[in-house]
Amino acid sequence: MTREMDRSQDRARPAAARGGDRIRVDVFANPDVAAEKAAAFIAAQVAPAVSARSRLLLAVSGGRTPWQMLRALAREPLPWDQIHLFQVDERVAPAGDPDRNATHLRACFKGTALGSDHIHAMPVEDANLDGAARRYAGTLQELAGSPATLDLVHLGLGPDGHTASLVPNDPALAVTNRDVALTGVYASTKGDGG
Repeated sequence: MTREMDRSQDRARPAAARGGDRIRVDVFANPDVAAEKAAAFIAAQVAPAVSARSRLLLAVSGGRTPWQMLRALAREPLPWDQIHLFQVDERVAPAGDPDRNATHLRACFKGTALGSDHIHAMPVEDANLDGAARRYAGTLQELAGSPATLDLVHLGLGPDGHTASLVPNDPALAVTNRDVALTGVYASTKGDGG
């Protein structure tokens, strides 16, 4: 189901900041269909981005639904050497740990032409997480500029309403002067969809 919502009453911000006067909302029967449709949508954005900028910069969150979408996306015949994947969020755990979003991200693209140098994992195994966040911001800045400009960001939504490991009152929500910030400790079930 697709609904168009009229945003004509949202006049506090200029039209360019609102993204126009209408939003399209697609509602699908189940997460499998949503994942397939999201993968198809992302795949359709690759050619225009590659044509305009010689690459596509995509940021993805972790969780069951995003991983479903990534597995579907990995089946698409895309110019993988021109696609860069960034993480929106990550759990602090050793490299290769099954709790890490990066572990699932790499597994989704195993066997594709997407090179490991195009999967930009957050270095959360570092003991100095502040330094790791600064390094990841540097990687993001090298490829996406400052402030970072990405072609697409795919976010999951957890059953408790969180996205990108952000919950109400998290100190990271107040960070406005950098592209990468540490969140507080998040007490959620693992692999919860967001």
